[in-house]
Amino acid sequence: MHKIDVILGLQWGDEGKGKIVDYLANGYDIVARFQGGPNAGHTLKFGGNKYVLHTVPSGIFRENLINLIGNGVVLDPVVFQRELRSLEQSDVQFHSRLLISRKAHLILPTHRWLDAASEAHKGKLKIGSTLKGIGPTYMDKTGRNGLRVGDVELSVFREQYESLKTKHMELLKIYPAVPFDLQAEEKAWFESLDTLRSLPFVDGEYYINDALAAGKKILAEGAQGSMLDIDFGTYPFVTSSNTVTAGVCTGLGIAPQRVGRVIGITKAYCTRVGGGPFPTEQDNETGDQLRREGQEFGSTTGRPRRCGWIDLPQLRYTIMLNGVTDICMTKIDVLNFFTEIKAATHYRFGGREHLNLPFDLCHVDIEPVFKSYRGWNASLDSATTFESLPDETRTYLHDLEKYLGVPVKMISTGPEREKLIVC
Repeated sequence: MHKIDVILGLQWGDEGKGKIVDYLANGYDIVARFQGGPNAGHTLKFGGNKYVLHTVPSGIFRENLINLIGNGVVLDPVVFQRELRSLEQSDVQFHSRLLISRKAHLILPTHRWLDAASEAHKGKLKIGSTLKGIGPTYMDKTGRNGLRVGDVELSVFREQYESLKTKHMELLKIYPAVPFDLQAEEKAWFESLDTLRSLPFVDGEYYINDALAAGKKILAEGAQGSMLDIDFGTYPFVTSSNTVTAGVCTGLGIAPQRVGRVIGITKAYCTRVGGGPFPTEQDNETGDQLRREGQEFGSTTGRPRRCGWIDLPQLRYTIMLNGVTDICMTKIDVLNFFTEIKAATHYRFGGREHLNLPFDLCHVDIEPVFKSYRGWNASLDSATTFESLPDETRTYLHDLEKYLGVPVKMISTGPEREKLIVC
């Protein structure tokens, strides 16, 4: 039985998934995004250029590779059009290789308006939304009001649109006014539908299962990170979709036994964007140094990321939830100039030490228990194998493997495509 391999983030997002998908893509026939929306920002660097993808799967730069936007994704046609124009300017031929599931939901202009109004209403209790309309779109999906990509082919599409817009306008009355030029936004939105219609629409669940039956190799690509999962993340500071492996089944329409290898990506340290708990955060010079060395600013929003040491109880938790078979560690080069490196091995709360996360990280006073490692104080540019890494780097990685119980199979030593050690 042919299986789908999965690649996803094990932390709070921004782990470097795009580069790893791009690297792995050569071994696959199809790369399929299974959840999330344009709040994703997958950054790839090669040929001296930097590319940021928001909706398009990260396999798009590999010629002849099919890329599928699955039904679990929410799509903003305006953002999507902008992304496609950027690809065209880079001479990427995608029109026959980029497929969209008809059951993927559409982000309307009023979804973004609602997102902004709702976040403004929360004041100090903001969750750090990217204001892309993701949350309101998923709310309409579960509320059975949403519009889907396949609806644009229907004769009643405009009526469906107006009905949902009317509902949104009523909802907006309960929120404080925020500036939003609906007329201009709607004009751009309807114009962008022509670009959307120019791409092949597919019944994604049939397409993906037929491809498996035909022996095609498929890689499922996640967005955000496991700690932002709507069920298992640091609720309510989470995204609106299932970012863990289970989301592959509902986001693409495959059975659980079809899931094969699960590649979990973690940075060599930890970051988070926006509000919410972050036990190992270093709100000090260490955090500032991690941010500077790692260029930790959101690829979608530009917001500075909060930075801290790697959190092993948190990683054990997401490895368990995802059934991770391989770990890929990114940005280990960011630690090159630290004389001391730390890793949280336990949480201390309620008067004792714990390996497990509490029910609600938001309301428990957690003190992480750190283990210190000697830094390697050297560039990793010349390292091309695990054995060629400094002794201190290998000690750090071996210790993490032992603690997490999963092998580290890839180590990224820089943002460029070629800076990757495969173990």
